[in-house]
Amino acid sequence: MIDARAARNDPDGFRRRLARKGAADAFDAWLTVDGQWRALVPRVDELRGKTKLKGKPTPEQLEALRDVKEQLQQAERELAEAEAARDEALAQIPNPPDDAAPDGDTDEDAEEIRRWGEPPTLTDAKEHTEIGRFDMERAGRLSGSRFGFMIGDTALVAMALYRFALDLTAQAGFLPVLPPVLVREEAMYGSGFFPTDRSNIYAVGSDDLYLTGTSEVALAGLHMGEILEELPLYYAGYSTNFRREAGAAGKDTRGMFRVHQFNKVEMFAYCEPDRSADEHERILAVEEKILQGLELPYRVVSVAAGDLGAPAVKKYDCEGWFPTQERYRELTSTSNTTDFQARRLGIRYRDGKSLATPHTLNGTAVTDRALLALLENFQGDVPDVLRQYGAPAVVRR
Repeated sequence: MIDARAARNDPDGFRRRLARKGAADAFDAWLTVDGQWRALVPRVDELRGKTKLKGKPTPEQLEALRDVKEQLQQAERELAEAEAARDEALAQIPNPPDDAAPDGDTDEDAEEIRRWGEPPTLTDAKEHTEIGRFDMERAGRLSGSRFGFMIGDTALVAMALYRFALDLTAQAGFLPVLPPVLVREEAMYGSGFFPTDRSNIYAVGSDDLYLTGTSEVALAGLHMGEILEELPLYYAGYSTNFRREAGAAGKDTRGMFRVHQFNKVEMFAYCEPDRSADEHERILAVEEKILQGLELPYRVVSVAAGDLGAPAVKKYDCEGWFPTQERYRELTSTSNTTDFQARRLGIRYRDGKSLATPHTLNGTAVTDRALLALLENFQGDVPDVLRQYGAPAVVRR
């Protein structure tokens, strides 16, 4: 969540930045209920003070005390209601975007930073489903639409990709983690996916648990409620992820590009506030190193402020070239969420003799989409770098 004290001290600055995410009204709504709550606090404190009498009270004092207690009970009810309204309104406010994030609210508004590699010239480009062994039909009978099997050589290349990414992230100092994929609501809220992204999350209602759409949730919740004694901390989580893809009807319906279940290696960092901008660039560099190692042509874009998720102040996407679509599509992303997640999750660190809130960052090392890009750009040939992890030289169906 945002820093309430900082927001009260600079409401115009927060409103200006939040307007770029379309959240100025939500901010003003919070300011209103926050002001109501703050106005009630001294009234309750005053009434509580009047209930403390010295010595043996007189009959008149007892009568007055009963009246004060009735007023106090009413004021405390009003204060509790105001506090609940304040907290609910605060939960609706996203992290204000960095001024460096470009204006706009769609992926077309993203600002291109650079490109790497040349898209291949293919006379008869085949889609990934024509090269690798994916069984969407049987998966559809088993699980419904937007599911698929990866079989044989295709599965081996996918596993090699994850191990390659884990090795490179480990070399960059990220500790490998196999996290839970079922979490409680506190973790979904704390990482910023609730309430805004609830429609995309699968719920296990009988157990009050939720299937995560990224291991970012578990890695953010790893130190929930803790005081960290040492920073920075770096983790790389491998997990299977689940997304309902609400609102994606009619989008990317062919093949395995947009599915409900996929695998991913995700980087996550905790650091001091003055280091987070540099850490963001470092995570991006790791993502680019992985894509360059795979020899995939890509471009880096800075995502528009209005297209950022609730926790992020700035986000880079690495978009890989897909020959059959003749365009770049997102393969990885990295976001600086500053203190938004840590504040919600109650995570602090020792800054000298005092306690402070750390910044958190996340970044994709690799997902199944990288496999699709490899198949389409190399038409079944496999980069040498993956063969040491058991991948075949050529993918056969």
